[in-house]
Amino acid sequence: MNAQQLVDERGDLWLALAPLWLDREPSERDYAHMIEVIEQHKMSLKELEWMLRLELAPVMSRHQLSVASEWRKFDDYKLMKQLVNHNLKLKGWRRKSWALFSGLTTMMVRHRWTELMQRLMVARGEV
Repeated sequence: MNAQQLVDERGDLWLALAPLWLDREPSERDYAHMIEVIEQHKMSLKELEWMLRLELAPVMSRHQLSVASEWRKFDDYKLMKQLVNHNLKLKGWRRKSWALFSGLTTMMVRHRWTELMQRLMVARGEV
């Protein structure tokens, strides 16, 4: 897969979920937008979980650990470059390493992710 394919297939989903890592709780509007974009991708809860763990969290968790990071809003262009670069390298041992450490990289947003998944299940009529 090349960079343009990644942007076309995942870019809007990645950017929609990025507010989970901001230094504020997502608003009702944020959650509604996330659910709308997730539904366009027709992903299962399991697929979403692995997308969070392998594709998003390794990049986004670095923003949380950085003193000079964005806290109110991300620069979408810069963030997309970081996400694409990470995901182009996500093969073999790198993929396995991120899977192994994904509990650590998702820990800070787990409560928000759980809230989003609960809202998604309600929206899908699964609860």
